[in-house]
Amino acid sequence: MNNKKLIEAFCNALEIDAIIVKDDLQYQSIEQWDSISHMILIAEIEDVFDIEIDTDDVIDMSTVGKAKEILNKNGIEF
Repeated sequence: MNNKKLIEAFCNALEIDAIIVKDDLQYQSIEQWDSISHMILIAEIEDVFDIEIDTDDVIDMSTVGKAKEILNKNGIEF
């Protein structure tokens, strides 16, 4: 369930198809995931999972897989 929620968050924030959202999708590897959309993505993930991501993790969130690791640190299991 949480994996689906994360995929939807990426799709909504970056306006991309779910088929693209894989663990190895990297920040700035597609034009839709730039610095501005990164902040939109962070806000979307915080809203969806009702958490607050700290600044170091915002900077460190460089892939979908890394997003899962950060969410795990916040008690969200995948």
